[in-house]
Amino acid sequence: MKILNLTQHDATPEQVAAGVFEPPADVKENIRRWLTFEKPRSVTALKGAAFYLACAAEHLGATAAMIGGAPFFMRWLEDALLERGIEPIYAFSKREVIEEKDGRKVTVFRHAGFVRPFEKEEPRPRRQRPWAWEVEGR
Repeated sequence: MKILNLTQHDATPEQVAAGVFEPPADVKENIRRWLTFEKPRSVTALKGAAFYLACAAEHLGATAAMIGGAPFFMRWLEDALLERGIEPIYAFSKREVIEEKDGRKVTVFRHAGFVRPFEKEEPRPRRQRPWAWEVEGR
C-alpha cells in the first residue's frame, strides 16, 4: 500500500516505516496551502480543495492517504479520495510521558497505527438525509 501523507505536517519516522511517503517539496507546499483555512469557506470551496488534493494523491500513485486537520473539511476530503479509489486513513498515536536525563518529564506522541473510517470492502454509502418536513409524522 502506498500511503501519501496528505497532512500539513511531516510524517514521523515511525509513519514512514509503516509505509507513509511524502510528496515532492513543491507539492507539499501546495498541500499545505489547500489545507489551511484562514476564514470559513463555502461548501463549494471545500469540495474544490478536496478535489485538488485527491487529484494530487491520484497523480502521485497513492492507494491510501493519511489525512487529518480541520474536521469540517475531512468529510469532503474523504469523499474525493474515495471517488478516486484512494483509501482515507487517519494516524493513531499514543501519548507517552518520558523522563529526560535531567529529571524533567516530557510528553511525546508515538505513532501506534492507522484508523480506517470505512471497511475496505464496503465504501461509505451515499445517503441523502431527509429534510425535517419530509420526515414522517411532521
